[in-house]
Parts: sequence; C-alpha cells; structure tokens
Amino acid sequence: MRLQAPQFQALFTPGLRSVAELFEKKNYELRIAGGAVRDLLSGVTPQDVDFATTATPAEMKELFTAAGVRLINNKGEKHGTITARLHEQNFEITTLRIDVVTDGRHAEVEFTTDWHKDAERRDLTVNSMFLGLDGTLYDFFNGYEDLKNKKIRFVGKATERIQEDYLRILRYFRFYGRIAEKPGDHESNTLQAIKENAKGLAGISGERIWVELKKILLGNHVNHLVQLMYELDIAQYIGLPLDGNLEECARVTKSIQNLSPKPMTVLTSLFKLKDDVTNLDLRLKISKEEKNLGLFLVKHREELTKAQGPEPLRPYQDFLMDSREANTNSKIFELLKYQGEEELLKAMQEWTVPLFPVSGHDLRRMGMSSGKEIGTALQQLREEWKKSGYHMDKEELLSCLKKV
Repeated sequence: MRLQAPQFQALFTPGLRSVAELFEKKNYELRIAGGAVRDLLSGVTPQDVDFATTATPAEMKELFTAAGVRLINNKGEKHGTITARLHEQNFEITTLRIDVVTDGRHAEVEFTTDWHKDAERRDLTVNSMFLGLDGTLYDFFNGYEDLKNKKIRFVGKATERIQEDYLRILRYFRFYGRIAEKPGDHESNTLQAIKENAKGLAGISGERIWVELKKILLGNHVNHLVQLMYELDIAQYIGLPLDGNLEECARVTKSIQNLSPKPMTVLTSLFKLKDDVTNLDLRLKISKEEKNLGLFLVKHREELTKAQGPEPLRPYQDFLMDSREANTNSKIFELLKYQGEEELLKAMQEWTVPLFPVSGHDLRRMGMSSGKEIGTALQQLREEWKKSGYHMDKEELLSCLKKV
C-alpha cells in the first residue's frame, strides 16, 4: 500500500527534503522507521520521527560533512545512529542492523543492508514497519494487519524477543494499553513467555523500568495490566509490593480514569504502608517529588476527606492554609483525583488561596511591642479567620483582638 495521509505529507519540511536529496544522490535508501510509522498509519501526527538507512555511520558522516551539514550528539554512533541538524531541525538516522550478541539488557550490533533482518530484531509487529518517502509501506510481519485489528504481538517468537531485552515485557504492556481495544485479548503463548522470563526484569535498571511503568499507568486497561503483573510474577522484580492492594487498585483506576492523574497517584492505590513507597524508590529511583506525593497520599487518603454539609471543601482548604510545605495544593489535587472527587477537584482548582489580612505591623500600630505577644495574637487571629471560612477582613479581625 502507499500512504498519502496529510500527517505524512506534513513531515516534508525543507530539512527532510534536503536530507532525502543527499541520500538519493548517493543511492542510499532512507525510510521512516518504528513508532512513527505506527502513528502515521493510525492517523496520528508522530511526536518523533526516526529514520533507518542502508548507509553506514561512516558513510553518513562523509555525506553530511561534504554537504557542510552540522552533526550533533555522537553518543549513538556505535549503535549506528547519526544525528544531523538541517533547517533548525534534528534528524536521527540509524543504519540497519542485526543483534549479534544480547545479554537481556544490551546488544552488540552488526550493520546490514537487509531491511527484513532489521525488522526481525524489533520488539512488536506494530513497531517493525518501515515507510518509504514515497509513502510505500514495508511490512514483513503483518504489523499493519495487527494495528488495524488492535492486536499486540511480538515479532517472531515471544521468548526470543524478550530474552534479547527483558524490558520488552513492559513495552508489551505499554503498547497493549495504548492500542488494544479491550482487556484480556492476549495470546496464551505470549503470557506464558512473559511469566517464564519475568525474573529477567531483576537485571534491568530502575530508571528504565520507571519510564515504561509510568506510561503503562497513564494508558488504558491499567487495572487489567496491573493485575497481570501480579499473576505473571512481574510485580516483585519491579519494586511493587508483594501483597499489593489489588481491590483498592481496581476501585481507584475506575474512578480516576478521566481525571488525568499523575502515574504515582494511580500506583499508590497498591500501597498499604509508607514502606511500600520507600521500597519502590529503592528499586526504581523515583524523583523526590514523586516519592513525596506517594507518602502524602498513603498518609492522608483516609482521614483527609470531604466534610458533610454545605462546605465539603473546608477540610482540604484548612489543610492547605495550615501547611508549610511546598506544592501542597498540587498534592491535594492528586488526593481528590485518588478519591474520585471530580466536582470537588474542579472547585478546589478554581479556589484562590486568600491572603491573611493582618500583619505584625498592624499589631505594632495597636501598641504591641513584644515579638512573642505579636506571634501569639497573629495565631489567635488566624484561627478566628479560619473559623469564618477565611471571610473576615482586617477590621473585623482587629476588633476581635480589642474585645480580648
């Protein structure tokens, strides 16, 4: 088939036209590869476009240098990737390759000019397609058919693909959550291969796991995929608690799905104790902000809840006004999402934190001089102000003080 979609046509910037011309002059083939092909076939504009070529890195360097094109970031060169900058745009182009030796984390590669062999070493059929710059689709493993049918399958034998890089187990889950229409539509031999190789995830760095896990938690079928992680013995190798609270996870993932939660908010539903957050951090090296959010949710999800009566937001507002910590308002937003309180979340996001109207300066003008006395008075007035729902103004508050 030949693709002519507007998303495809939009890729042809002056930069890409220049790159295409350079490769054509030297008779090197250049095609769009991987995820960008999947996106274009789905009618989505790709965020990143990767290219594959029959030219070796040395041939690419020679070609670009002769044309006076700037090359940047040579870190990927040993894996065959050259990044060229033309017309204010970066182009990441990788030589076709085959994996010679793999240890489940990294691969030693050998360059090739065989497109089929390069497709064969990719993880999933929907990621193994190429698109010529004339719109011709090159699809060796029925990836387009799988994409149309919303099927996620490994290229060739699942066991072999997984053992080349154990992180592919989580990539399978991530793309399942992005593409599959309904939960539970897996091939039994795929699940078997995942279960038999789950232990391989123990050797994958926490940072790589966390990148994938976060994407899984923001996709579809989250509850189904988390349950599978426990059924297939994956959880223990990626920092999740052995006795994760799967009932709470099912409840939270159902009520939170339209509220754009942070990944940590969803994940906290599995945790019973703050130690679960600490253990996750030890394994995955999550950010300080993510760790603090997890600890906050575990601590406050049960006692900090809406008030009965006409002011349901008051407990959250009072907590925010009393807090001395940074980012408390964003943590409260995540707590409301966790609790499934959509209406309260909107109201809280629209609420402007009021400024306490009295200062120490006002009290000095009233004749107070001792710092301790001023501090005590300000605290008392804050309590009065809080009781009034933060409505009392300066005059009303100072008149309270006169009465005292």
